[in-house]
Amino acid sequence: MEQLLQQIEELKQEIGAFAGTEADVAEQFRIKYLGTKGVIKGLMGEMKNIPNDQKKQFGQVMNDLKQLAEEKWESLKQAGGSGEQAGVDFDWTLPGTPVNAGGRHPISIVRNQIVSIFKRLGFAVAEGPEIEDDWHNFTALNMPENHTARDMQDTFYILQNPDWVLRTHTSSVQARVMEKQKPPIRIICPGRVYRNETISARAHCFFHQVEGLYIDEHVSFADLKQTLYFFVQEMFGKDVKIRFRPSYFPFTEPSAEMDISCTVCGGKGCSLCKHTGWVEILGCGMVHPKMLDNFGIDSNKYTGFAFGMGMERICQLKYRVNDLRLYSQNDVRFLDQFTGSV
Repeated sequence: MEQLLQQIEELKQEIGAFAGTEADVAEQFRIKYLGTKGVIKGLMGEMKNIPNDQKKQFGQVMNDLKQLAEEKWESLKQAGGSGEQAGVDFDWTLPGTPVNAGGRHPISIVRNQIVSIFKRLGFAVAEGPEIEDDWHNFTALNMPENHTARDMQDTFYILQNPDWVLRTHTSSVQARVMEKQKPPIRIICPGRVYRNETISARAHCFFHQVEGLYIDEHVSFADLKQTLYFFVQEMFGKDVKIRFRPSYFPFTEPSAEMDISCTVCGGKGCSLCKHTGWVEILGCGMVHPKMLDNFGIDSNKYTGFAFGMGMERICQLKYRVNDLRLYSQNDVRFLDQFTGSV
């Protein structure tokens, strides 16, 4: 016991005399005296060898030693971090190193805005797998095998099993929802889709869609039009004009494409709208009765509408981004423009 007390006194003197102003001196001190393999930890291990009637006295002495070491460590840290104490000329009025603020990707910004608008109309978000089977991607959507409508989409097939594909549209999510849920159904399906196309400024092998589906009793084309009117005015403003043109989609009848007045030229004519003053933004229509029957939904009782749009096209109209490749190149110069957007 006496020998240990003598050793502790010597350590106190050693700790008191320890000095230095270099940045790493405090860490060296901590490792030597306060670390898990340090001197004080080693002395603490001697407690088991101290007689029971002297353990209290030894514990108090060790606590004093540890407190002394911790105070010394704090003073060394302050000396090492202070330019004044370390003899370093440092201007404390200089601004700190700037921290670059992150930002959302423009596709994410547009997706969140679209979801927010349709949620106000009672639409829930539904999601599904990006690797899809033929039934949900084609057949259930009124496109049986060898149907000419399949040629409208250049598909990526999985070599190991040609019955599986990279989904060509998020309509497959609508199919999965109708498979499990009975009307009323009111959903939007945002997600990534894939088509075997040559990559260029106007086309890509993957892009993003948002599709919507509403099925209930007495749903009409007027309901579809009013829903899309609300969306366009919330997304692009009250002054944007809208028109519908007859079209064809295998899973809707009647079908239409919806155009809006060009947001770049205000409808006067420019390269974006090909000098027509109009830009197509989505396809839509009333859900085909056969599609309802495929999922056991009574087409005599229920009707519905569906629509689908590309997020990249909405981005193009909002932010005037004319090259689809920019969305996936991770060019910081491009992405920095959207910092601060919501």
